[in-house]
Amino acid sequence: MTPQPTLAPTRLEKILGVVPRILASHAHVIWLLGLGVYLIVLPLCGVAVSAKAELIGGNYTNVTSDIGACIAAGGTLTLVRHSRRRHAELTKLLEELRRKQD
Repeated sequence: MTPQPTLAPTRLEKILGVVPRILASHAHVIWLLGLGVYLIVLPLCGVAVSAKAELIGGNYTNVTSDIGACIAAGGTLTLVRHSRRRHAELTKLLEELRRKQD
């Protein structure tokens, strides 16, 4: 069995590969939670938020869906990390078994 040639990732693929890490970063999640407090909680408490701020920042649907995207991106990164670790461990075990067989 011949190994498959690996293609070098393009610049766009590299940039898109960074997006989940940015979405799942602590700074982004904290910023979205602050935005949620400003656009959701404060108006419920009677504090006036300008229409311009709501237009720029989004409404509660946008903010909550963004927080959900952050959670999903973080979960995906965790699964990928665990999968890579398991794959490396399995590869190491298989190499040891092949050496013992020979």
